[in-house]
Amino acid sequence: MTSISTVTPANAGEPLAAWLQAAFEKAFGEAAQDTRLRVLPSTDPSFGDFQCNDAMGLAKTLRLPPRTIATRIVEALDTADAPATANIAGPGFINLAVTPGWLAGQLAALADDARFGLPDIGGGRTIIIDYSSPNVAKPMHIGHIRSTIIGNALDRLYQALGFKVIADNHLGDWGTQFGILINGFRAYADPGRLRDAPIEELERVYRESYARTEKDPEWLDACRAELVRLQQGDPDNLALWRQFIDLSLREFNRIYERLDVTFDLYRGESYYNDQLAATVALLEERGLARESEGALVVPLDDEGMPVCIVRKSDGGYNYATTDIATVLSREAEFQPDRIIYVTDERQQLHFRQFFAVCRKLGCTTRLEHVWFGLMRLPEGTFSTRQGNVIRLDALLDEAESRALAIIRESSPGMPEEQQQALARDIGIGAVKYADLSHDPQNMIVFTWDRALALDGNSGPYLQYAYARIRSLLDKYAEACPGCDPAKAPLLLQEPVERQLALQIMQYPATVVRAAENCKPSLLADHLYALSQLYSSFYQRFPILKADPAIRDSRARLCTLVARVLREGLGLLGIATPERI
Repeated sequence: MTSISTVTPANAGEPLAAWLQAAFEKAFGEAAQDTRLRVLPSTDPSFGDFQCNDAMGLAKTLRLPPRTIATRIVEALDTADAPATANIAGPGFINLAVTPGWLAGQLAALADDARFGLPDIGGGRTIIIDYSSPNVAKPMHIGHIRSTIIGNALDRLYQALGFKVIADNHLGDWGTQFGILINGFRAYADPGRLRDAPIEELERVYRESYARTEKDPEWLDACRAELVRLQQGDPDNLALWRQFIDLSLREFNRIYERLDVTFDLYRGESYYNDQLAATVALLEERGLARESEGALVVPLDDEGMPVCIVRKSDGGYNYATTDIATVLSREAEFQPDRIIYVTDERQQLHFRQFFAVCRKLGCTTRLEHVWFGLMRLPEGTFSTRQGNVIRLDALLDEAESRALAIIRESSPGMPEEQQQALARDIGIGAVKYADLSHDPQNMIVFTWDRALALDGNSGPYLQYAYARIRSLLDKYAEACPGCDPAKAPLLLQEPVERQLALQIMQYPATVVRAAENCKPSLLADHLYALSQLYSSFYQRFPILKADPAIRDSRARLCTLVARVLREGLGLLGIATPERI
């Protein structure tokens, strides 16, 4: 079968594509049987509401000029109760302007669907999303927020599409740093500080111990010795290590609760320790690994990459070994269709290497690295060792504090408890949207003003748009007791009403694209565009004071806009307060 393109199940133009397809097959008979036309939203409203550009791709197959193909398709269209008017532009573009009645019917059907048009494309399929993954004994800072927020948005998007999602927080709970920390803990830990602020104290101890390793060779040797004892199962070192993990998880979960982020698994690097030797043995057994300068490596010349080290010259294992073992373990236990890793851009080579090794081992799971640009301060990057980080809880505190100041100024009569709750929703939403509204691969230079802006393309702007609609609908209910906007016919007489309806119709397809491309920013863009259209509509046309039929139609349209904002922001992990 020769297919021009695959129609997404949630594509708003699918019914129109079926209409064109019937005409195509009528006009070209058997020559059309193995081809499926595609209809997509128009890139320019002046060209109509939807477009079909497939005549260009069919010219070679059908041995006809594209415009001739387009003309024959349009001439064969069934015009009885036609959903749109069609015209041909340029060399063979088919432009479609949908009728108000068809558009209203499609929107009504979408509103009546409990899933609001989201296709259940994930039924019976499992996705593991590996995200956040902070290091034990170190506080989370704003450098962690991108993995956490992007990963959680993907988690929500895929669940909404029917996938079974396993969110795995692959903690950094093993490695050289624990030798440094254990040795430093015994020398520098303050019991009082550990009781009052455990993570801050562990961070301080680590920094002091690490700094000493750079100046004192004997101290460095002692740290290495403590690591060896930990790896060999020394009871005292294991007890300290477990204490570090427990204290860290308590702190991490407090942050995750504030962010409304949850995980199904917390499996750190240590979980796979007893599988590393077997993983390396399997690589040797398959003839994939060879010795090189005392280390064991997997050559990747055929992939255009340097060798992947799976056992170091000192006999130790590294991140690649652990990650390969993790994939094998996940395949055996969960049989996932796809594993998505959400980490920063600096790890791209590492993921390409161990993905290649997994393929050579016969792994069939689709492995994908969703990398993102770094979060930077205006003066440079973050480093726990250098201590120039903004802690994540401090960022969230500041966000809530700034939001609270605005709320107290604008709504001084609001009860304090309600002000605090609203500040949490707005402040956290502002931080999340400041991240998710960017393409993941773009670097973000973090500034307070950009992250916490309460107007423009921001979380609070979208939250306010939703709250304003809810307030309007409450006034509608007071002014029209007994009226149900859900039963009102949609008239869609004004161009901006049509634009709103078309934007709402594209919501399901946008969710699919955001998930498949692992770009929550696509959904953020869609919601922002919807809010801008609604603002234009709200400012230019009366709603409550319009004639009853138009009033009820517009109230129903407002209800649908509010639903898309609420559900769409929910998929980004952002709350939608009813009042602001």
